[in-house]
Amino acid sequence: MNYFLGIDFGTSGVRAIAINTSNEIAAVFRFEYDIRDCKTWQLALYEVITGLPQEIRQNTRKIVIDGTSATILICDRTGKALSPPMIYSDTCKSEVVDQVKNIAPPKHSVCSATSSFAKLISFLVDAEIRASFTSYARSLYFLHQADWLGYLLHGKLGVSDYHNSLKLGYDPLLLQYPDWLQSWLLNNPAVVLPEVFAPSKTVGKIEETIALKLNLPLDCAIGAGTTDSNAAFLASVGTATPTIGTAVTSLGSTMVLKVLSDRPINDPRYGIYSHRFEHPELGCLWLVGGASNVGCAVLRQFFTDSELQEFSDHIDPHMASSLDYYPLTQIGDRFPINDPHLAPRLEPRPDDPVEFLHGLLESMARIETKGYQLLQELGASPIQQIYTAGGGAKNIVWTKIRDRHLQISMQQSQQTEAAYGAALYAASRTYNPNPNT
Repeated sequence: MNYFLGIDFGTSGVRAIAINTSNEIAAVFRFEYDIRDCKTWQLALYEVITGLPQEIRQNTRKIVIDGTSATILICDRTGKALSPPMIYSDTCKSEVVDQVKNIAPPKHSVCSATSSFAKLISFLVDAEIRASFTSYARSLYFLHQADWLGYLLHGKLGVSDYHNSLKLGYDPLLLQYPDWLQSWLLNNPAVVLPEVFAPSKTVGKIEETIALKLNLPLDCAIGAGTTDSNAAFLASVGTATPTIGTAVTSLGSTMVLKVLSDRPINDPRYGIYSHRFEHPELGCLWLVGGASNVGCAVLRQFFTDSELQEFSDHIDPHMASSLDYYPLTQIGDRFPINDPHLAPRLEPRPDDPVEFLHGLLESMARIETKGYQLLQELGASPIQQIYTAGGGAKNIVWTKIRDRHLQISMQQSQQTEAAYGAALYAASRTYNPNPNT
């Protein structure tokens, strides 16, 4: 039997899911890593593959990797990272954002302190990286997390997908880098931006040495990647044809909202952007949404997994909490309030941990509701139903609290793991209408 492998690099962990030709899960393997250390990225990639049963590895036909959006790094021509990566939640200095605003058109989505393009500019003003210009002329490769991980398998440096490249400035409507970005490149010849493919389109076969190391077939295809939240969207709706107005909330370390819309909405004031979503029956649609730093990472600051379960069981989800928090692990948020200086609000903190947890869950439900209301106000297609992906989907009490706030039909996700969505990308032509296979 043939298998297809999806690998999800989230904030704190890596998950690999192998599916068969019937889209059924055949194996799952997890491994932890440090998102700020590229060495652990490579270790985790190899570990989650070799952790799968040998029979599955030997019959894997294709692999697709998803990574955290706007987690980026600069590499030399050998693929070696020249500095630690900047991750999705890292914010650039105000002077860097001012530079971006002088390069990009007004109100462009890259004009954000957390955009990939702003992080590229931030890298380029770094003295150590600028010093490397003389040693590596025309060979400073800008890569997203999923790009570099794919390179470790197929060996082709400088390849990306139009999901990851959106926050770099790539135009997903015209499927090209816009004129303003190409003009900027002419003045910065040391920088090499990636060639952009459709998600899951085959980039190449796995390198022979890597195939032998990981016990994969020599003809195993490696597809272009995607972002974790886009993979989570696909995992939630599964193999069924989605309807316009379908929304997915990804409750992982952070909270990401996406609505399948017939029109793109981009507004950097609120951290709202739109990903291209190709479907052979529905045509070119858009995943409109935003990513908040609010999420399960905040809960894990205060509670263990067992405490979350125990205390949640003592919460009445039908009763509103009077506590009003803005739960962040650090200063700054991206959506629905796009403010790199926004301070966490976690006071007053009651002595009763059940009451405190209730306040956190209630507050995050309010922020989620505000996010969806904002998307509707700005013109996204009317929301018909909401699925939930990520670890937070398992908390039944939180789901009931969210249901009370959202008052929109809540649906059971087919799968809550983004790795399953990546595996569907690897297996199916449905979301890759022009596969290079």
